[in-house]
Amino acid sequence: MAGITDKPFRLLCRQYGAGLAVAEMTSANPALRHTEKSRLRLDHKGEPEPRMVQIAGSDPQWMADAARFNVDNGAQIIDINMGCPAKKVCNKAAGSALLANEDLVADILNAVVKAVDVPVTLKFRTGVSPEQRNAVNIARIAEDAGIQSLALHGRTRADAYKGDAEYSSIAAVKAAVKLPVFANGDITSPQKALQVLQQSNADGLYIGRGAQGQPWIFQQIAHYLDSGEQLAAPSLEEQADIVLKHLKALYEFYGEGKGLRIARKHLGWYSQNHAGPHADSAAFRRLAFAADSADQQWQITQRWYQQLEAAAQSNPTLENQNKATPPKLAA
Repeated sequence: MAGITDKPFRLLCRQYGAGLAVAEMTSANPALRHTEKSRLRLDHKGEPEPRMVQIAGSDPQWMADAARFNVDNGAQIIDINMGCPAKKVCNKAAGSALLANEDLVADILNAVVKAVDVPVTLKFRTGVSPEQRNAVNIARIAEDAGIQSLALHGRTRADAYKGDAEYSSIAAVKAAVKLPVFANGDITSPQKALQVLQQSNADGLYIGRGAQGQPWIFQQIAHYLDSGEQLAAPSLEEQADIVLKHLKALYEFYGEGKGLRIARKHLGWYSQNHAGPHADSAAFRRLAFAADSADQQWQITQRWYQQLEAAAQSNPTLENQNKATPPKLAA
């Protein structure tokens, strides 16, 4: 989620029910600590507590130093990334590549826990490959090192994001340790959230890609788990307000040029919520992505939502498609 869970998006997710929002993964390499990218990723001004920062690297001393640096910069929880499958991370023996070396995992976890006085958590995958699942071993190493909670993605490094996440490995980890365990992977709806909790026995959920284009999913999941009833997606008018405010926050945070570019991917995800000839999402994306100023991109987005609202008013079923309510859960 690096490049996605920046401060504007974290604030939006917290506003719509996320109990915690983890900052973007930052490298433990001290040479990268004061770059423009790191400066933006380490900006926590105005964020609600607790502020959680994720670090990645393969050198125990660098990881310990990075943890101290981030705590001095306002981090209240340090999360260690051993889950990222990206080649540029794994090629540096970081992220999920670390799962192949359990001794190094132990050295990193122990070094970071000893370096700071705040809770340290671990995000990881079920193993290096389907033939080499060692999540239970990693979880026990983490517990022995003093890690405070685990977040486990139900895929291996080799799986990347292909296929379906599996949750039996998460259930095995939950049975093996006393730590809080959070399930992650393919949680894209309230119904899937309940299914994952039931299959994994996890204490909670981490949601990444499932929040792209629908940051209100946290609110919907909490309502469904509490009541068994589906909370409708925001109305088109409310969605327009959310998206337009998100765009302005991106422009203000990054500056017009970079904010304009970063907004494109979010607009791509938001537009996927709306299908059919009345939406013409592909045409909207072409226009919004080609905009050469923040104001132009914002105006294009505003007009598109106005068109969606006009279409929904002339055909109410278009609006009601987002408001289908499944049967209430059995007690």
